[in-house]
Amino acid sequence: MNKKLFVISGCSGVGKGTVLKEFMARNSQEFILSVSCTTRAPRPGEVDGVNYFFLNVWYSITILVS
Repeated sequence: MNKKLFVISGCSGVGKGTVLKEFMARNSQEFILSVSCTTRAPRPGEVDGVNYFFLNVWYSITILVS
């Protein structure tokens, strides 16, 4: 199987989510979405485990120290 990594990167608010949403709508059979973690609070409409995994800062520090 030929596997490739496809990365969408950019500053906050430039439209990465919009591009990704359209890309996945057209290519969902060929790509799997990886969900990132963040320590920031969810924005309105964001769902834990869908948009990000929302972690608290203490949990993140525990993971780093372990």
